[in-house]
Amino acid sequence: MNNEKKKPVQICETVLRDAHQSLFATRMTTEEMLPIIDKMDAIGYRSVECWGGATFDSCLRFLHEDPWQRLRLLKQGFKNTKLQMLFRGQNILGYNHYADDVVEYFVQKSVANGIDILRIFDCLNDLRNLETAVNACKKEGAEAQIALSYTLGDAYTLEYWVGLAKRIEEMGADSICIKDMSGLLTPYEAYDLVKALKESTKLPIDIHTHYTSGVASMTLLKAIEAGADIIDTAISPLALGTSQPATEVMVQTLKGTPYDTGLNIEKLSEIAKYFTKIREKYIANGLLSPKLLGVNINTLRYQVPGGMLSNLLKQLTEAHKEDLLPDVLEEVARVRKDFGEPPLVTPSSQIVGTQAVMNVLMHQRYKMVPKESRKLVMGEFGQSVRPVNPEIQKQIIGDEKPITCRPADLIPPQLPKFEEEVGPWKQQEEDVLSYALFPQVALDFFKYRQAQQSGVDMNKADTANGVYPV
Repeated sequence: MNNEKKKPVQICETVLRDAHQSLFATRMTTEEMLPIIDKMDAIGYRSVECWGGATFDSCLRFLHEDPWQRLRLLKQGFKNTKLQMLFRGQNILGYNHYADDVVEYFVQKSVANGIDILRIFDCLNDLRNLETAVNACKKEGAEAQIALSYTLGDAYTLEYWVGLAKRIEEMGADSICIKDMSGLLTPYEAYDLVKALKESTKLPIDIHTHYTSGVASMTLLKAIEAGADIIDTAISPLALGTSQPATEVMVQTLKGTPYDTGLNIEKLSEIAKYFTKIREKYIANGLLSPKLLGVNINTLRYQVPGGMLSNLLKQLTEAHKEDLLPDVLEEVARVRKDFGEPPLVTPSSQIVGTQAVMNVLMHQRYKMVPKESRKLVMGEFGQSVRPVNPEIQKQIIGDEKPITCRPADLIPPQLPKFEEEVGPWKQQEEDVLSYALFPQVALDFFKYRQAQQSGVDMNKADTANGVYPV
């Protein structure tokens, strides 16, 4: 092996974003992040994922922090390391499609405040929903990494993924991420997939997976052997379970091989020591459940993400019908096929799961149809990999014609409206974007911020309801 040509693997460290999002609901504060930044910056990571995903919502909603100020403070500390974010294409960081002017402005401000790499994905792998974000990213001089939302199913063949990767390269992406949000990618499948992608594109390949099903470290190793250039890992105290494989484990595994990362295990140990204290705090306050740290093999058995499985069980428990879980899991597979076999990732996983629960509880398929199911069938989220079952489509939307164009083409410019609505609460240009994504949550934060600036006793404030004493 030592005679092989050297190809050092680069590491994207996820501890400041996906690791705490996966383990304790994105509750790590900026104050907890800042003391360790200098040491993290000296490691030699390719990048640190620290923003996007659920961090934006969580900052505003639960932590009463300005996410833009967090980004600026992180940028001040990380002088040698690229900062990375997760961006949901036309959804940005919210849960609906936004107009192109909002997407473009959000990308512009993200880069201006410190983001170097945008990982951009779409829940349906509909590349039309990524075009505006990718173009804006390139315009601002940042790296555009396009992610394949990895999933299983009849439609998701090697040919499908290779075809998608070629189109991504043509779009002007700088790198490709295989985004395995559920831990479904097994080691030898990873080897075959990465090998096929490396043979068909010239782009660097990044592997992102979760430890939920217990195979993630082996998956990363086989992907590296097939030619993967970058892997996503989390420092060990916030690794494993529903998070990523441990950074130190992969660094030590690759040491002395052609893939040696070159990272110093002693320096990584200092970072692990710091985050061990953070981890203990979140175990003590109940936000980090030990249940999340185990292996959930049902992820592979049912091809349902761990979080989705928990959500299904919660819905059934509330209806006192836990015994129906096997029926619901079988119905999930049927509903997913009816809806065009979408990847099970936010928001499609919630939509498919809720519809399956309703179908089983009602003892009649599609007797009750939530508005989200209707939107998915109408094409408001984009085009699924396979056509929606025509009988089910007619049952849900009748004679209405589904959207076939890029959904955002139907959304007129929104920024002027948001600028007007945010009105007197605006203290920085970025506030309009916070409001655009989460109007009520942002307004509550703006009230909190103003109260703090006015010297209000926050102990007497009802922050949960956005009420502050005068």
